[in-house]
Amino acid sequence: MIVKRKQGYYVLSKKTRKNLGGPYKTRAEAVARLRQVEFFKHAK
Repeated sequence: MIVKRKQGYYVLSKKTRKNLGGPYKTRAEAVARLRQVEFFKHAK
């Protein structure tokens, strides 16, 4: 999930709210990071 905070955009885990990346200046950068996380989560 992507969350907007004062410092910028953060990528957080949906279940544990663990920080998976950030802060990013733009939402597009955060979306790119989220796609990386999802890719490696499902890669075997």
